[in-house]
Formats: sequence, structure tokens, C-alpha cells
Amino acid sequence: MKNLTIKLKHRYLRKNRIRSSVHGSITRPRLTVYVSIRHITAQLIDDDASKTLIYVSTVGRKKLANNLTQKAEYVGTEIAKKALQAGYNKVVFDRNGKIYHGRIKVLAIAARAAGLEF
Repeated sequence: MKNLTIKLKHRYLRKNRIRSSVHGSITRPRLTVYVSIRHITAQLIDDDASKTLIYVSTVGRKKLANNLTQKAEYVGTEIAKKALQAGYNKVVFDRNGKIYHGRIKVLAIAARAAGLEF
């Protein structure tokens, strides 16, 4: 972490602090979110088995608009639909060191509106 900017250093510190207390299991998996410059990814993870249960991403979705907040809303509703179909209605939310604001917040609100409980 020597050559990182201060902004990234603080993000990694937040990420490690969150991951020390957030743990997903088969009954309540961890919903982790990754936001890049162009795409948004969300996945449900069982940390006990170190296995990804459900995965949704905007990569390869050409019909979506270039607006990342609309992409976040799409990913939130899709991950919730797939989770409910698989029988997972309660999850632990892992924002991956990002601040709960903007796209992360839109994704969480969309997932809650579609039926997931955090």
C-alpha cells in the first residue's frame, strides 16, 4: 500500500474493516458489489464454502444505457430476482469499501424493492 493514493488507501482500510465483520453463509449469503468505470457487478457469496452462488453483471449487455445509475438499478433488481428464485431472501450487504452513496445506494434500494432483506 506504499504507492497508493490517499483516496485508495482509505478505501482499502474501509474494505478491510467491513470484511472483518461481514460474513456470508449458506443461509444468509454476502451480497458484494463492484463498480468500475463502465460496469457494475454484484454477486452472492457463501464465505463458508468460498463459493459464488449468483452473479449478475452489466458486461456484455449492449441494450443498457450508458448511465451507471440505471445500470446499478438493473443489477440490483436482477440479483434480487435470481436470489429469490434460488431461495435466498436475506443477505448481508458488502459495499466493498465504497461509500454508501450514489450507485451503491441505488443498487441497494433496487434490491430491497425487489424483495431482498439486508
